[in-house]
Amino acid sequence: MLEKIKALSTEIENYLISSKEDLENYRLAFTSRNGILSQLFEEFKTVANDQKKVLGAEINKLKQLAEGKFLMHKEIIDAQEENNDTNKKDLTLPVIPNQLGSRHPLSLTRSRIIQIFERIGFNVSEGPEIEDDWHNFTALNFPENHPAREMQDTFFINKNPDILLRTHTSTVQVRLMGRQKPPIRSIMPGRVYRNEAISARAHCLFHQVEGLYIDKDVSFSDLKNTLYYFVKEMFGKDIEIRFRPSFFPFTEPSAEMDITCLICKGEGCNVCKQSGWVEIGGAGMVDPNVLKANNINPEEYTGFAFGMGIERMTMLKYQIKDLRLFTENDVRFLRQFSGVV
Repeated sequence: MLEKIKALSTEIENYLISSKEDLENYRLAFTSRNGILSQLFEEFKTVANDQKKVLGAEINKLKQLAEGKFLMHKEIIDAQEENNDTNKKDLTLPVIPNQLGSRHPLSLTRSRIIQIFERIGFNVSEGPEIEDDWHNFTALNFPENHPAREMQDTFFINKNPDILLRTHTSTVQVRLMGRQKPPIRSIMPGRVYRNEAISARAHCLFHQVEGLYIDKDVSFSDLKNTLYYFVKEMFGKDIEIRFRPSFFPFTEPSAEMDITCLICKGEGCNVCKQSGWVEIGGAGMVDPNVLKANNINPEEYTGFAFGMGIERMTMLKYQIKDLRLFTENDVRFLRQFSGVV
């Protein structure tokens, strides 16, 4: 059997393969189920036990040789056929037009928000997503024992000193007040992070737009009129807005903003919990402690701040019921916004 293996090895090495037909004949002769190698393995079963170790190694070498030659020539022939197909292409044919993509619904909403506020004198400010305790909490009048400072609410990158993923874009307000003297009139759109379970109504990352206006004699009436204007421009003239008393560490007095539910038009449904109203954000007059922390004299200047979730407004505007759709990159979902402005 050893002589037979050597003879087959020489035959395999000398076998000429120059076409697809040659390759198929080679496969049938050597590596197929009914080929010579299969027959050789059947004969091996009858070999004496004391010879199996030597003969088994030689048969395996023969198998590797046969299969290696087949794979090598298969790659060569496939490459030749591919080149031939390329050469046969008609280069005079017109190009296949590229399909244009569509803008993400969150980008559409963000752009619309910026456009509305720029009309009334607000500019756009941005800041880092990785922040420190001072900009995210202390400068915004958060007490030392506030729950937001705990790891169950905030993603900390480092402790001592506290470095974290920002939980709101109010951090940009702090940076703006630190480098610019009043008057200040700016909005801060951006991505924020909170340690929340992902569901149809919540996510661990989302987008906010916050606004800040500081000047002499700024009043709560200015805040209300600014937000009334924004809501009418964003959602239409028939939308109503209401303010409810609330509390935020960085504003006093504070309020939450509700608008007429766009799903049921104020009649009551599951989305608005039968109330006819949907919350879109919070607002209030900048707390004097925040102004002092940022070296602005609260006796001379006052201001207002507000914050809204871009996902929430997008869901209302386009009647999207699951927050997770914004981050799943499902082309079927995104294509619905092709041509939307």
